[in-house]
Amino acid sequence: MKIENSNNSNRPLSPHLDIYQYQITWTVSIMHRLTGVAMLFGLLLIICWFLAAAFNETVFLFIDYFLQSWMGIFIIFGSLWAFWFHFLNGIRHLFWDAGYGFNLETVARSGWTVVIGSILLTIISLIAL
Repeated sequence: MKIENSNNSNRPLSPHLDIYQYQITWTVSIMHRLTGVAMLFGLLLIICWFLAAAFNETVFLFIDYFLQSWMGIFIIFGSLWAFWFHFLNGIRHLFWDAGYGFNLETVARSGWTVVIGSILLTIISLIAL
């Protein structure tokens, strides 16, 4: 005996992503979480660098060499951007905690401000070095 349910065969799974319109809040929310975790790894690398400088010259030279390589520069650049992104999004959340900025236009504008502001502050920080 074969049971066939023809009503469900052509329906998409729910919720189906094709019916949703992209919103900047998705990206900013996910990136806020990812930058928090990414900053942890950058911080651990810097802590290892400082500890090696204090206790072991060989390990310090190895970590220092790594930080000056293209991969190390990429990690430092990414950590700096993650810091600014997380910082600006934290300010955004402080305004939300105070009850401001919840209409859709302001939410979208503040999301784009966080993204563009974090890029600009990263570039300014690198130029200042």
